[in-house]
Amino acid sequence: MTAMQFQPSADFARQLDEQDELSAFRHRFVIDDPNLIYLDGNSLGRLPRRAADRLAQAVHQEWGRRLIRGWNDGWMDLPSRLGAKIAALVGARPDEVLVADSTSVNLFKLAVAALRARPNRRKIVSDVFNFPSDLYIFQGIIDLLNQGHRLELIPSSDGVSIEPADIRAAIDEETALVSLTHVAFKSAFRYDMAQVNAWARQAGALTLWDLSHSVGAVPLRLNEWGADMAVGCTYKYLNGGPGAPAFLYVRRDLQADLRQPIWGWLGADRPFDFSLTYTPGDSIHRFRVGTPPVLSMVAIEAGLEILLEAGIDRVWAKSARQTEYLIYLFDQRLAGLGFSLGSPRSPACRGSHVSLRHPDAYRITQAMIQAAPGPQVVPDFRTPDNIRLGIAPLYTTYTDIYRAINRIETIVTERLYEAYPAIPQGVT
Repeated sequence: MTAMQFQPSADFARQLDEQDELSAFRHRFVIDDPNLIYLDGNSLGRLPRRAADRLAQAVHQEWGRRLIRGWNDGWMDLPSRLGAKIAALVGARPDEVLVADSTSVNLFKLAVAALRARPNRRKIVSDVFNFPSDLYIFQGIIDLLNQGHRLELIPSSDGVSIEPADIRAAIDEETALVSLTHVAFKSAFRYDMAQVNAWARQAGALTLWDLSHSVGAVPLRLNEWGADMAVGCTYKYLNGGPGAPAFLYVRRDLQADLRQPIWGWLGADRPFDFSLTYTPGDSIHRFRVGTPPVLSMVAIEAGLEILLEAGIDRVWAKSARQTEYLIYLFDQRLAGLGFSLGSPRSPACRGSHVSLRHPDAYRITQAMIQAAPGPQVVPDFRTPDNIRLGIAPLYTTYTDIYRAINRIETIVTERLYEAYPAIPQGVT
């Protein structure tokens, strides 16, 4: 369906919901306030109902009754078992993905390993869209290694996308590592991963992708597209819960060649030999560090199972249609109210959120969340002027989108946002 085929009515939104083949999955999640329109699943996914049950079982049955025996009942296998399920979502082999640590820690481990694998090269290529934490990790690595590495950021000419020619020009014979976020956290710009991987491979560089805004929302084919390494979080579209552990991917043939810098107990070849000398494992397990956080990991599995059942291609088809519908309503209702579109128009270049830009974006966001009367709409704000509307196809409805755009229009035309401070406070 093209944007020209959409209609700007509530009845049309209801028709789209009635035709939605994924609509039954919405009931798998806790939705305790039907009047709250949640468009922040790109920051924290909703709670799967089964996750609460699974956590209760882990606390009362496994921890409460089995006690330390739980480690041999399956706890120790959680990083690889969950990794295999994520592998099915990202187009990787089961033994190429591991759930462990945080996204930033995993990025640190893999980036250091990559730089050591390219000892005669000194350039890290990233871009101005990368999540600041990723850039901080690279800056810290450069300071730590103190070997003359430098970070080069690919610019953006429009604040929304990156030109392919600029990417190609940045990757050369000095490049050790190309590390980009597959879907940009502000604009939702999406890279052609296969093309970037090909350019890096031709130059002799390694690639390391951040999949935090991709996994669970857009199709990924890491093996097919020639990715070397990747990291990602599990609390956004994977619905793993606040602060849930992250994951890492390392292509099978690279695993034995990369030595990650945090030599922890469970990354050793035979951890229960308790040797006083570290010998890394010979598989993806060499990228483990310490004891897995069992309760946090248990909560992840329910969301993964829902996504695997729904199928990532069907999820993406709905996402593309819903973001297209959102942009259509934006053009119809908001474009003349001081807004500009902060995301690519083509679904081929876009992830599963849409950014709307406005000089008073922060105050509008606060009014969406707090102003009464009217429905509450929960988006998030990203400095300096981005209102991000996250589409989580498993539970976001077309009616949610329609009502959210209506609410934003009311807030701006009635100037309700003027009651809120212009300076961001707390978590945005």
